Amino acid sequence: MKKQLSNSKSTDVVVVGSIAFDTLETPFGKISKALGGSASYFSLSAGNFCKPHVVGIVGSDFPDTDFTILKKGNADTGSIEKAAGKTFHWQGKYHFDLNTRDTIKTELGVFANFKPVLNVNLKNAEYIFLGNIHPSLQLSVLKQIKKPKLVGLDTMNLWIETALPDLKKVISLIDIFIINDSEARQLSKEHNIYKAAKIILKMMGHNKNSVLVIKRGEYGLLLFKKTEVFHLPGLPIEDVIDPTGAGDSFAGGFFGYLALKRNANTQTLRKACLYGTAMASLCVENFGTKKLQNVNKNKIESRIKLLQKLVKI
Repeated sequence: MKKQLSNSKSTDVVVVGSIAFDTLETPFGKISKALGGSASYFSLSAGNFCKPHVVGIVGSDFPDTDFTILKKGNADTGSIEKAAGKTFHWQGKYHFDLNTRDTIKTELGVFANFKPVLNVNLKNAEYIFLGNIHPSLQLSVLKQIKKPKLVGLDTMNLWIETALPDLKKVISLIDIFIINDSEARQLSKEHNIYKAAKIILKMMGHNKNSVLVIKRGEYGLLLFKKTEVFHLPGLPIEDVIDPTGAGDSFAGGFFGYLALKRNANTQTLRKACLYGTAMASLCVENFGTKKLQNVNKNKIESRIKLLQKLVKI
């Protein structure tokens, strides 16, 4: 079992998202049908700070070894449904700069019929993260939660293009929204990132403490609240092998740290940015989830020290 950064009792976090096989190629090599998916990366990252309860679906071809990887990462896999059929499979190839990639194949398998159902205990969870799945499914999860304390959200350009009405409904109900800069521009229809942030925060307008994190890849991130802006530069990484899952790893570290501290004040949010960035930087140094499977407290804290040299928190 993974040793967490705190000896205090683990905070439960429900994460709903995809669990997949990834086949991918970068200029530095390739892997075939390795453990992937938004929920997998999130839970392996967040498990260093909290107790992730993974809600997802896999096919009959999903091996016990991959369940073991998730469990060793501190995840509860009891809410992962195993259905007859094939596990969601994505295949892609990255260009030399690693900022662009080509999707070669997407096979949804059993994920096409995924309808997340929470058990009685998970319905009482206070911390919920809605991974990158169709907004209608995210809404169905929120309807099952009784009294959430903090709800986080991820999305992608596909849902902005094809499911905008449902996506806007979800955005109006959540507390933490994590997206990248191109998605922020697409969603807001505004090129300037600061103007885009104001528009998106208005979409999240149900409370004054709404938090928007806009990821900017190697250039770091911007965190916005209605009266605050925080910039964290990117951590210089020499050995970027595979960027797959970096965003989900960031979300796991960021949201997991907030759950660990059980608050989302200004200081904690800024520290959460550091931990999310640290987890993403570790993720990209090997293929798939390999690096996240071997992360420990010392490796994480060494990255935090490097980030603290760049910015004072």
